Amino acid sequence: DEMVENLKKEQLDDDHKKEYCSVQFDEADDKKKGLEQTVSDEELAISNAQEAISVLADEIKALNISIAELDKSVIEATEQRKEEHTAYLELMALDSQAKELLGVAKNRLNQFYQPALYTPPPKRELTEEERVYQSVAGEAFVHISAHQQQQVAPPPPPETFDAYNAKTQESTGVIAMIDMLIKDLDKEMTEAEAGEKDAQKDYETMMAESQQKRAADSQSLTDKESSKADLEAEAQAHKEAEASATKELSAT
Repeated sequence: DEMVENLKKEQLDDDHKKEYCSVQFDEADDKKKGLEQTVSDEELAISNAQEAISVLADEIKALNISIAELDKSVIEATEQRKEEHTAYLELMALDSQAKELLGVAKNRLNQFYQPALYTPPPKRELTEEERVYQSVAGEAFVHISAHQQQQVAPPPPPETFDAYNAKTQESTGVIAMIDMLIKDLDKEMTEAEAGEKDAQKDYETMMAESQQKRAADSQSLTDKESSKADLEAEAQAHKEAEASATKELSAT
């Protein structure tokens, strides 16, 4: 009986040990599977993070290129606008000078052929020295003129009406041509002024749009760089977790 009891006890102990071993084995197996899953999850997380980092890196590169090209276009547009404005000022100055010279020429012709249309130059107040010189020179001129009138031959007879009429018609044609040249200059100046206003308006619009785009791109660049930094930190954390799980798994 005692032997039977001992056998039963030993069998019971064996069953307990077997059960314990089975539990331990199950726990170890579960832990191994859990570690394997952790490693797999971390590897997937690392892959996803690296893919997202790569996409952001491309977007950041594209934004930097876009901003650089935008800055270049702004510089080029500004230089072009300066050149256009300088050319406009030069054209207006040259045309104004040409109009002034044509006006003088027309006025001189009017002085002889259309006195009613002649505009005398504005009188300038003489200085004291000029008044003295004019007074002395005037007396000398009167004296010389009187002396010459006694010696010179009488003037030629006046021109015939036909000759005078021909010269009048010729001068009228010249004046008409001068008027046409002045009109052409006025037209050119008006068109240049309108073109300058349009070019300046387009430039200002382009500058405003460029400023808005650059601000938006710069903000987007800042956001993407921040997101990329966060993803890089997450990827590093996943790498550390994957390494730790792999090490623990190797020891299991």
